[in-house]
Amino acid sequence: MKKIDIKSAEFIKGIIGTDKILDDTKAQIAFIGRSNVGKSSVINSLINRKNFVKSGSKPGKTRQINFFLINRKVYFVDLPGYGFMKIDLKKKEKIRKLMIWYLFRSEIKLKKAVLIIDAKVGPTEFDMEMLDLLKKSQHKVIIIANKADKLKKKKINRQLEIIQEKINNNDVILYSAKTKQGRDELLNKIFEN
Repeated sequence: MKKIDIKSAEFIKGIIGTDKILDDTKAQIAFIGRSNVGKSSVINSLINRKNFVKSGSKPGKTRQINFFLINRKVYFVDLPGYGFMKIDLKKKEKIRKLMIWYLFRSEIKLKKAVLIIDAKVGPTEFDMEMLDLLKKSQHKVIIIANKADKLKKKKINRQLEIIQEKINNNDVILYSAKTKQGRDELLNKIFEN
C-alpha cells in the first residue's frame, strides 16, 4: 500500500449556497454521515491534526459546507450531518436542502464521496437512503465504518459482515479516528484515480 502524505491543510471557507469556490477545478472529496458519527474526527485523523476541523459536543454543529484545501490540490468538503440533530425542524430542513443541492444539483463534479457510518450501530435508514442517492447519481463512494475501536475484538469481523450484507457487500473500511486504524487504506482510496 502506497504511503500518502498530507503535507498541508488549510480551511478555505464555509458556504451555504452558490459560491465561486464551486467553479474551482480542484477535485472535491465530500465527507458525509449522520450527526455524531465522527466526520470531523475522521478528517482530523487523516490530516494528523487534532482539532483542525471543529467538532461539537452536540450533534449538528456543522451547518454549512466547509472546504479544506489539502496539499494545495484537493478539497476535503465537510458536509453537515444528517439524522438526529437537536435543532428545530425548519433549520433541519434547510440543512437537508443544502446537502441535497451540493451533492446532486450544484455544478460541481465530486471526485468521491466518503460515507461514514457508525461501526457499532451499522447503517441506519438515513445512511441507506444517502447511499442509494449517491449511487443513483453515479458518485464514486467510499464507505467507512468509524468508531471501530469501540467494538470488542471478538465482534469486529461479525459486525463487518453484517454491515457489508446490509449495503450489498460493498467494500467497507473498518476505521478508527482515535487509533487511526484504516487511515492509510482510506487515503489510498481517496487519492487513487
